[in-house]
Amino acid sequence: MDCNVLVTRMISKPAIEFLEARCKTLEINPHDRPMTREELMSAVRGRDGVLCLLTDAIDETILREATGCRVFANHAVGFNNVEVDAATRLGIMVTNTPGVLTETTADLTWALILAVARRVVESDQFMRAGKYTAWGPLLLLGTDVYGKTLGIVGAGRIGEAVARRAVGFGMTILYADVRANDIMESQHNARRVGLDELSKTSDFVTLHVPLLPETTHLIGPHELDLMKPAAYLINTCRGPVVDEKALVRALETQSIAGAGLDVYENEPAVESALLPMQNVVLLPHVGSASIETRTKMAMMAAENLVAGLEGKRPPNLVNPDVLNRPH
Repeated sequence: MDCNVLVTRMISKPAIEFLEARCKTLEINPHDRPMTREELMSAVRGRDGVLCLLTDAIDETILREATGCRVFANHAVGFNNVEVDAATRLGIMVTNTPGVLTETTADLTWALILAVARRVVESDQFMRAGKYTAWGPLLLLGTDVYGKTLGIVGAGRIGEAVARRAVGFGMTILYADVRANDIMESQHNARRVGLDELSKTSDFVTLHVPLLPETTHLIGPHELDLMKPAAYLINTCRGPVVDEKALVRALETQSIAGAGLDVYENEPAVESALLPMQNVVLLPHVGSASIETRTKMAMMAAENLVAGLEGKRPPNLVNPDVLNRPH
């Protein structure tokens, strides 16, 4: 296929090989870092397609620089990093990779729940520092997870997968969402409640909503003040869903017991006050970081891109209205 494609960061080898076999020209960001805005603006010029990442801010200026580009294939489920409306106006298809990371992200959510509740990271550091001299009945006491109440904010694919795992821990499951989830209610005995009730009642509050204007700072001072002093907040969706400064205050005043975070409001920056806190587990956005899942995501993004370049409707097109625009 006579096309010129940009990949904005090295991705899994099978996807690169797939693109190399189908594209006349393939350029890959040679640096192990996101491209700067200036680099990205220059690199998109003259491309037929771009495979981009959630760390790439694809705004209207970038899209206009990509004259003649037909597809921006996002290597992510979320696409808040792309100005989709602008892409549609400019006749550019935007795609994503839904569904593929559901189970992996649910696994990581549970890793964070268990890590903060049982002080796993703190205990590891304790051992490595040579502080363990004898077993003691009060040494590094955590809290039980089994039998507690789990509050799930966002009952989509990932929230549902988290609920399924909670059944094995004998938990009471609450969820807050704009829509009811019949599977969670019928199969996992989950109960739909408002966000305030969920915040008040849950021992663990875990977030699984997309980043939208209405979900930005969804968890702020009000919700954190409602939470139990013994409760934990878990965030594996998008950083700006949580007011990070309000979270710091809640932790400093012991309004809540701790937090497990994989994403941050101003990523990759993190509120500096969180760094020394022993009751917070901080991860570098690794929710989908398994070999299997990242390979599937890369292949899905590559397949979306190639389909669009071949004149087909990409399997995961997020702006179908673009197909109705005159060419």
